[in-house]
Amino acid sequence: MEAFFPKKIITMNFKYVIIFFGYCFFLSCAEFPYFNQSLKDDGSLSFLVIGDWGRKGLYNQSELAIQMGEIGEKLKIDFVISSGDNFYEDGLNGVNDPTFQHSFTNIYKAPSLQKTWYNVLGNHDYRGDVEAQLSPILREKDKKWFCLRSYVLHAEIVDFFFIDTTPFVNDYFTNPKEHTYDWRGVLPKDKYLNDQLKDLDLALSKSTAKWKIVIGHHTIKSAGHHGIIMELAQQLVPILEEHDVDFYINGHDHCLQRIGSIDSKLEFLTSGGGSKAWRGDVKGWNQEELKFYYDGQGFMSIELNQKEVEFVYYDVFGNVLHKFSVSKDSCVSSQ
Repeated sequence: MEAFFPKKIITMNFKYVIIFFGYCFFLSCAEFPYFNQSLKDDGSLSFLVIGDWGRKGLYNQSELAIQMGEIGEKLKIDFVISSGDNFYEDGLNGVNDPTFQHSFTNIYKAPSLQKTWYNVLGNHDYRGDVEAQLSPILREKDKKWFCLRSYVLHAEIVDFFFIDTTPFVNDYFTNPKEHTYDWRGVLPKDKYLNDQLKDLDLALSKSTAKWKIVIGHHTIKSAGHHGIIMELAQQLVPILEEHDVDFYINGHDHCLQRIGSIDSKLEFLTSGGGSKAWRGDVKGWNQEELKFYYDGQGFMSIELNQKEVEFVYYDVFGNVLHKFSVSKDSCVSSQ
């Protein structure tokens, strides 16, 4: 794995520069850590997005991994994004939990997938030892693993903002049922959430990238099982719209979908079909907004350059389910 370092300094007043297993990131008093990703020689990026996957190969996780490897090779992907719920049912129980190998290392073995996996945490991850997934020890075990609570990936023409959405959901605190959540590093909750919203607002305001993409585990708009997460709709969406974010990408619902906005350009894209899917679990939705819904397993590829972004949704056999492209001037969708 090549360490990547900035070709130019990002315009911010940094207080610290930290080297973390070959990665260079920058911290100031109240900002997310920043990482730099190089573009291809032609100025483009390509990557895959998958969520809700970690089931030791079951529920077609292994079959999906094969297709991801083939598509990844075809597109010469630069990295993979995971939209959370990385290990079922209850995260990892520590850095030496064999689930890490059985659900990750031993599954995603294709040569094209041996790139950095940028992960966010999901609610199932919070039911285990959260610190284990954040530990650099896992990166020693598998160099493609990378996980922090919230951070920014900067790639000149695009900025990716990874957000820790689980602590926003009040029900996990007030009605955890039989589950135990690991809230170390989160409490007091109000301060954690306020800091995260403030830091996101600051990071977005400083971004000069052509494209802005926010990644979180939980749904904001979804025709699937979890529907609208009101805490995120109320607290996060105004910030995304204010700063002209192009896409919010999530998992949580075990499906693939694309929902637009009538009153803004913001689109909500779900890639949560990494293993167990929920057949038939779909709600009604405004057809002006709902562009695509698939209640099976699958993943998404994204190719991005200065002028446009192309999205492709695939099923477990590698078949193309939905394809669309977006430019700053127009949007074209085909299926």
